[in-house]
Amino acid sequence: MNHDSYPDDLIRGVLHTVKSIALVGFSANPARPSWIVTKYLIERGYRLIPVNPGLAGQTVLGQLVYGSLADIPGPVDMVEIFRNSEAAGPITDEALALDPLPKVIWMQLSVRNDEAAARAEAKGVTVIMNRCPKIEFGRLSGEIGWNGINSRILSSKRAVMAEKGFQKRTLGPPGVNPFGARR
Repeated sequence: MNHDSYPDDLIRGVLHTVKSIALVGFSANPARPSWIVTKYLIERGYRLIPVNPGLAGQTVLGQLVYGSLADIPGPVDMVEIFRNSEAAGPITDEALALDPLPKVIWMQLSVRNDEAAARAEAKGVTVIMNRCPKIEFGRLSGEIGWNGINSRILSSKRAVMAEKGFQKRTLGPPGVNPFGARR
């Protein structure tokens, strides 16, 4: 797979299919990007599982923090890596040791490890690198436009609002873009 760019349909499909996300490199500091992303994704209905050995056993944002991926009881759909590119290799290997395998390994902005991606893809796991699921959700749902940022999506259709919460948009049902037009 070409990891220099990803089709919107791939990103939208990933965000539609994953329900549980293990976020490796979580910080309990509300000023850190990993905390902000965790809070945002929880508010969008995802089950976030923070992973940080230094915080293991604590509860942050209503979620129990685990020390490693292997400590998480039950399967996870996606492993999000909030560590540097070098650390992404061993974390990917830890994710590939899980049973069942996660569907997706997602490496945050500026995190790219092509060797780790190749190992994961060889086992049938989808890999997204150098992207942020919070930004992608906001872009694909149209929320990011509220900040004056170009989402690169044009439509004359009204966006689909989330059922609960204040000023939250949704990606819409699978097969439908967030602005209501069928794909």
